[in-house]
Amino acid sequence: MRRPLVLAAAAMLLCAGCSTTDAGNRDKPAAASSSPSSGSGSAVRAAVAALREDTAGFRQKIELESDGQVYGLTVTGGFDFAADKGHLAVDLPGGAIDHSDQIFADSKIYISGVQGIGEDTWGVMPRDEAEAHYLLRAPLNDPEHVLQQIAAMRKISREGAEKVQGVRAVRYRGILDHRTVTLRMATDVRTRMDQARDALESDVPVFADAWVDGRGRLVQIRMSVNMSGARVTLTMALSDVGEPVRVKVPRASDTVPVTEVGGILNG
Repeated sequence: MRRPLVLAAAAMLLCAGCSTTDAGNRDKPAAASSSPSSGSGSAVRAAVAALREDTAGFRQKIELESDGQVYGLTVTGGFDFAADKGHLAVDLPGGAIDHSDQIFADSKIYISGVQGIGEDTWGVMPRDEAEAHYLLRAPLNDPEHVLQQIAAMRKISREGAEKVQGVRAVRYRGILDHRTVTLRMATDVRTRMDQARDALESDVPVFADAWVDGRGRLVQIRMSVNMSGARVTLTMALSDVGEPVRVKVPRASDTVPVTEVGGILNG
């Protein structure tokens, strides 16, 4: 993996020495957020709840920015949130391992491209044992995790209508508290986040946006943080709501149990 990408990711995690003076964030709260509407929060939560009972295609773009350079990876796929199954592909151009396929089914996650496992073999682990190893990343890129975080947005304000993904939608902006940001983080990463919060004497400033269309459906989600000159942004666009999602589960003979999967591709 390219060294700048590693440094950008590490900067977001190893910020225990940050002070309030070097924690500038370009994502400032909108003026309206000083008097958040409970109706705004209800609209976001209702949209998330509706999606959890449906299917959708999605495309995530995760950007790491450091020293004026931006590095990104993409996560694309389809998910049946009601049936807890789906498939996704993770791509990191130029990475040491630049592609991984992941399949969610039967409360398990199947992962290709795992270091130390044969090319034609899938690693498999219980879905509820996967952990996040980077800030604003979901455990093994689980899109349900992103929905859970967005549903927990606080101090939500209605920012007005915009055209997003080809449709007109209302943008809602809020913040994520420390508990939500560190949800299912690996212990060592959570410890560094706790240290960063203590150094700042406040939660690490993480902003969240959700776009909801006129039918009450989520169109796009975004989470972002800017700390000590490094910035992370996760944007997830949703499409094809209600379309069938088919999942092909690897044969048991082609799988190997794993207890932990690391690397930037896997969250």
